[in-house]
Amino acid sequence: MADQVFPFAPQVSEAAQFDIQELDSKIKAFRNNTLDSEKFRSFRLTRGVYGQRQEGVQMIRIKLPYGKVTPEQLLRIADISDKYASGNLHLTTRQDIQIHFVKLENAPLVWNELEEVGVTLREACGNTVRNITASYTAGIDPTEPFDVTPYAHALFEYFLRNPICQEMGRKFKIAFSSSEEDTAFGYMHDLGFLPKVKLEDGKEIRGFKVYVAGGLGAQPFLAHEAFDFLPENKIIPFTTAVIRVFDRYGERSKRHKARLKYLVNGIGMEAFMQLVQKEWTVLSEATIEIDRTKVDTILLPSSVPNEGAVPVDPVKFDLWVKTNVFEQKQKGYYGVQLRQPLGDLASDKARIFAAIVQKYASPDIRITVNQGWLLKFVNQTSLPALFNELNTIGLAEPGFDSTTDITACPGTDTCNLGIASSTGLTEALEKMMKEEFPDIIFNKNIKIKISGCMNACGQHTIGNIGFHGMSIKKGTQVLPAMQVMLGGGLEPDGIGSLADKVIKLPTKRCPDAVKHILLDYENNALEGEYFNAYYRRQVAVDKMYFYKMLKPLSELETIVAEDFVDWGHSEAYVTEVGVGECAGVVVDLISTLLFEAEEKLQWTLRIAAKGNYTDAAYAAYATFVCGAKALLTGEGVACNTQMAMIQDFQKHLVDTGKFDFGGSFESFVLQISEVKVDAAFAQAYIQKATTFIDSIKTYRVKQAVTID
Repeated sequence: MADQVFPFAPQVSEAAQFDIQELDSKIKAFRNNTLDSEKFRSFRLTRGVYGQRQEGVQMIRIKLPYGKVTPEQLLRIADISDKYASGNLHLTTRQDIQIHFVKLENAPLVWNELEEVGVTLREACGNTVRNITASYTAGIDPTEPFDVTPYAHALFEYFLRNPICQEMGRKFKIAFSSSEEDTAFGYMHDLGFLPKVKLEDGKEIRGFKVYVAGGLGAQPFLAHEAFDFLPENKIIPFTTAVIRVFDRYGERSKRHKARLKYLVNGIGMEAFMQLVQKEWTVLSEATIEIDRTKVDTILLPSSVPNEGAVPVDPVKFDLWVKTNVFEQKQKGYYGVQLRQPLGDLASDKARIFAAIVQKYASPDIRITVNQGWLLKFVNQTSLPALFNELNTIGLAEPGFDSTTDITACPGTDTCNLGIASSTGLTEALEKMMKEEFPDIIFNKNIKIKISGCMNACGQHTIGNIGFHGMSIKKGTQVLPAMQVMLGGGLEPDGIGSLADKVIKLPTKRCPDAVKHILLDYENNALEGEYFNAYYRRQVAVDKMYFYKMLKPLSELETIVAEDFVDWGHSEAYVTEVGVGECAGVVVDLISTLLFEAEEKLQWTLRIAAKGNYTDAAYAAYATFVCGAKALLTGEGVACNTQMAMIQDFQKHLVDTGKFDFGGSFESFVLQISEVKVDAAFAQAYIQKATTFIDSIKTYRVKQAVTID
């Protein structure tokens, strides 16, 4: 099968062209059975191509740093979804857009067409630095010390295709909040940055409060404070040092323990920061200045039409303005927040939406962390006309970020790990609240978040009321269920809390559970009492308070036939859980590892040829580790962290005389964390890596001869 020849447009970078061609060739190698399926999975995930629950099709995750998308890009994504996918755009809690039901062979075509409008798939999934998120109000937030957007953009650019974060033990997530209110949830990220300003000699100095090693999932951890104030020119070197430590010392065998939160909580924050400081001292740049002008802070609407428009529904318009619209820090302009039900927008409506934005708002659209939209720089006189047009496509519903604006992952709709329907339950809850609690659209202090499994893509752990999918057995029968969680989310002071598990309920009974909780809050909360404060006050008196409240709903003796059918389904529930791809896989096949080591060496040489010796040296380091892992696997030595691989290679192969490295393997390889990289060091280090790969090949040939 001949390689696909792509008609690359001039605006598609050389690096992107290489990536697209490489993805195409890997797909063909996989189809021809010349590339191991597990290795291919690891490769495609870092290119945004993710296996679905449905066999034979893929989800494509489109990477949109800090949620920024333009009308032009939105139109292109809509066209691509119609051409290659299901005609739907799904907004995620990480401010990405996903399209579903894409044929594997079409993934490079999708990528090529996205790059033409400045959008990438690179490192949207897999064991990489994932999409860097930020408060969607960044740049217009009246409470922000400064706009964090240029800083999020700088980190995105710096770590894209960076050798230090291509194949870590697990994914790595970074968030920038607009203020200490922490609306981007830095407290539950691997790295969270909150802007701060100091005055020194009458001069404004920008910096960040920094959080490290937070995370959700089955075992959530709140992040640790690393710095109360880290100057802006140190955030990239600090992040680099953290990632290098995680890459070297992070777990790699036990996937469920391979996040940064486990490393930090295992060795302690003090020991971790000592390792970070050590890495920091050998970086070629101890500080890196941020180009604050790289991102446009103000992009005004092209026109202000229909100033005399009258709302088609005055009552709804009034509610919409009260709950969805706020005045920006730029006086006279307004931010307009839009609810996107389930995060799903049909491609035909996306085209209409893009045209509306071009008329009334800045072309700088932001996807929100609760799966909605933010329009910026809207004139007050344009609000009625904007409302009227948004209303025609279902995007003028009031109650943005209120209790009724539920966050939910796709769950069993498309995800391999989905256990119960998060989207179906979301629709049932929103319908119940609209009918029985109509004024709750004004309540922004109770957030409901739902995940289809315990992995927290719907962020249930930080919901004031959270649910995650599971199943319950009744005799030989199985019914869909949800774990109810309470007390998570942002506190009024901006500090994050994690929700507590309360009870497991059949999913069909969850709307009644929410009804009980909301009624109890209405009746028993103190005046102005925040939901979490009410929750903790009740639990302090009786730790079983909410369990007792909801226990009657859990009784299986009263189960009826409809309880065996999940929300949004008509057939009886069946547990179908596949292999998750949220963070890639560990590949231990010797031949695959050797092939991978050779690829890493070629990558090293390409980087070095461009004169980027710092990155080239780290790519060479990755080559050493991968080669060592290949031979250790052949020796039957279990491979865990990179440090263990380096030390075990020294112990089992070099010290025993089995492999002649020409000196200490451990000492030589670990120079990467002890020496500042310059051209001379990089060239010698890369040459040794080249010799090392050649020696491994010779070693394997001798092994094969001995065995024969």
